[in-house]
Amino acid sequence: MRIGEIAALVGVTPRAVRHYHRIGLLAEPPRRGNGYREYGIRDAVLLARIRRLVELGLGLDEVREVLAGDEGRELVEVLAELDADLARQERVIRERRARLAELLTQAREGRLAAEGPVSPELAGLLAELGDLGEAAASPMAVKDRELLTLLDSVVPDAERVRLMELMRDASGHAPEIYARLDALADAGPDDPRVAEAAAALAACLPDEAGVTVPEGGLADVFFGDLAPAQAAAVRHALRLVSERAEGRTEATAEITAKDTAETEDAR
Repeated sequence: MRIGEIAALVGVTPRAVRHYHRIGLLAEPPRRGNGYREYGIRDAVLLARIRRLVELGLGLDEVREVLAGDEGRELVEVLAELDADLARQERVIRERRARLAELLTQAREGRLAAEGPVSPELAGLLAELGDLGEAAASPMAVKDRELLTLLDSVVPDAERVRLMELMRDASGHAPEIYARLDALADAGPDDPRVAEAAAALAACLPDEAGVTVPEGGLADVFFGDLAPAQAAAVRHALRLVSERAEGRTEATAEITAKDTAETEDAR
């Protein structure tokens, strides 16, 4: 058989056969005296097996491992791995379709945020921030919405939901915070209003044990987009929240230790 004949017999194209030759998946028979390559039954069987494995969904590297015989993985192992990978893809597709369904609902009901497709949590928060009147148009409010939109895209789901909850808790104080930070746009980091703004911002945020001033990545983008005094105020506020949380944790530990000691004494 010549290449066109073996390709037609197995149900592939001559181009596919030549590709298998180039990557070393199917040995290329030597040319005969007439100048043509002649394929035999053994070549057809091997080509048919390659086609079947490809139809099962194996990549060509996986097909190579199967064909390697004892030196490669067993077919059942490769198929089991492929099945697990398809299951992972199926979960991802279900999650994406669920998010798409929510976006479709938002679009049909006219609830899609001006920032574009966002999570339901951020859509709700943006709606609240948009109801702040003049404060919603302040420069700091615009930066805040831009940052939230960015975080919504890159932060893991669980952390994103928690972040949006924290921001929603503080949204009632947003006009005051935006006004204080806007006032620092042309100030230096040593301006006395920095400490005032930091204290006001810290007072709006719940205690979060383990809070640190973020560095690198998104933090650099965010702080770099702020005026020096604004960045200093936000950093100081985060330190105040962390210190407050740590102080309350230590106080709780002392009370617990005291109660335990008194209980033991009573015995």
